[in-house]
Amino acid sequence: MRKLLAAALCLAAAATGCGANVKSSTDAKTTAVTLTNCGRKVTFDKVPERVVTNDVGITELMFALGLEDRMAGFAMPDDKGDLSSVPWKDGYDKVTWLSKDQLTKENVVDARADLVFAGWNYGFREDGGFTPDALKKLGIPSYVLTESCHNGRSETARGIMPPLDALYADLANLGKLFGVEKRAATLIADFKKQIAGVRAKAPEAADRPTVFLYDSGQDQPFTSGRYAAPEQIISEAGGVNVMHDLQDSWTTVGWESVVERNPDVIVICDYGNVSAEQKKEFLLSYAPLRNVSAVRHKRIFVLDYVDLVESPRNPSAIDRLGTYLRKVAEER
Repeated sequence: MRKLLAAALCLAAAATGCGANVKSSTDAKTTAVTLTNCGRKVTFDKVPERVVTNDVGITELMFALGLEDRMAGFAMPDDKGDLSSVPWKDGYDKVTWLSKDQLTKENVVDARADLVFAGWNYGFREDGGFTPDALKKLGIPSYVLTESCHNGRSETARGIMPPLDALYADLANLGKLFGVEKRAATLIADFKKQIAGVRAKAPEAADRPTVFLYDSGQDQPFTSGRYAAPEQIISEAGGVNVMHDLQDSWTTVGWESVVERNPDVIVICDYGNVSAEQKKEFLLSYAPLRNVSAVRHKRIFVLDYVDLVESPRNPSAIDRLGTYLRKVAEER
């Protein structure tokens, strides 16, 4: 798999230091904490000491806040790139990798978890009964990734706020829950500063390239609507998400809608058994797309899965994509 660029990732981890080993619990609170999560007030009676997380972005939110000593383990597939050079390598070295699949009740109970931090379609799922309500019956509290909150527009639609706001909300909530508010605030401020620097260099509105996010799928593409992280990764980088009108986070569309919207650039989400190069070859050879601008001009950019889900790597992804989109804008 492609090796992640540690130098670029360090920019997104300025507040914690690249590979820094930061103690997290010295200022943790011992009293009950009430947070707003997915629009609901949730009270935690104590500071969790054995958190279990699902998937890479969620896990790295904990690591970015220096909370690995509060974790009992994580679950995620081993298709998320090289983790040996990321800013939070020490976290991966310290915390137990419980499963290379999604979390289950069994491995959560076996880990003696006192909090499960996951998201809808990032661990939580009605199919299989792994839900916050099911865990509550086992006496295990949950925290739901804000990017994944159900938004009420359908049984499966997700996202209740702009994606970066979701990232900041989760960092602030975790900071409050674990008593590391200052660390969370510093991380948020550094992310906002980095993103503002990219935004300041973005092309004028009329010159911004249009972008389609391609996750996977050949019969129908899986992509990002306005409530998933790519929406603001694209917009803050200086582009326009052609699927902005979809009031969902991650969802399936038809190829005809991609052809109709004629994106200038396609961003590939790199993960899974199908490599980024294989995805690129498919896009360039798929006949219905032959007249799409991004395909005609071979303007295809690759970001890693963890860059494109809510995670502390989002600012670095914005920076890298911004550099590419400015080049495209100059060439057109």
